[in-house]
This record gives sequence, C-alpha cells and structure tokens, in this order.
Amino acid sequence: MENKNESNSFSFSYTAPTEEERRQIESIRRQYVISPSDAQSKTDRLKKLHERVHSTPRIISLTLGIVGLLIFGLGLAMVLEWQLIFAGVLIAAVGACPIAAAYPVYSLLLAKNKKKHGEEIVRLSNELLGEAMPEED
Repeated sequence: MENKNESNSFSFSYTAPTEEERRQIESIRRQYVISPSDAQSKTDRLKKLHERVHSTPRIISLTLGIVGLLIFGLGLAMVLEWQLIFAGVLIAAVGACPIAAAYPVYSLLLAKNKKKHGEEIVRLSNELLGEAMPEED
C-alpha cells in the first residue's frame, strides 16, 4: 500500500531572475515585440535606404567630375601659361573624358541601386502606409 503523503505531495520552487537576467530577458523581448516605436524605426530604415540609393552614385559621379575638371584645368594651364600646346590639349582631352562620363556613371549606379534596394523600399513603404503588397503573376 502506498503512503498517502508521498503520492499526493506536490513540490514547487520559484526563483526570481536577478537584475542582470531581467535586463537580458527584456532586451531579447524588445526585439520581438511590435511597438509604436517600430513604425518609427521602419521610417528611419526607409529614409536610410533611400539616402543610400542616391548618395553613393552622387558621391562617385561628383568625385569623377571633380577629378576630370582638375585634369582638364591642368591641360588648360599648360596651354595658356606654359605654352605647351600639344601636351596641354592632350591632357585637357583626357580630363574631359571623366567629366563627360560623370552623368552616365551616376545614372548607371542609381539604376543599379534602385534595383538592389527597391524591393525593400517598396515593402517598407507599403507596411508604413498599411497597404497590401501587389500580387505577382
């Protein structure tokens, strides 16, 4: 025959998390809870992606144009100040190439970045506007 005290007994022990454990748990929890500040972070992410799409091509094309302009100016200085006509014209022509290439490089890089980040930008903007994603056929 069984002892009644042993078969019907229930044992439970509880320990509260320490302050450090509590901070870690709350930190992990915050990553999974959707809050009103989540919309703000999505807006910030959308702005950063949009800026990244436009800033990289702008910086590269401006750098290319400025370097070309400096080389072009050197060629002009060689012709006008030092009377080195052949070398000056040649260097000015070399400098004109990056100047002429700056806008096509900008357009090409912008299109590449739009293709790379466009889907995420559209997804984030649809989430923020509360619209459904268009169905793909």
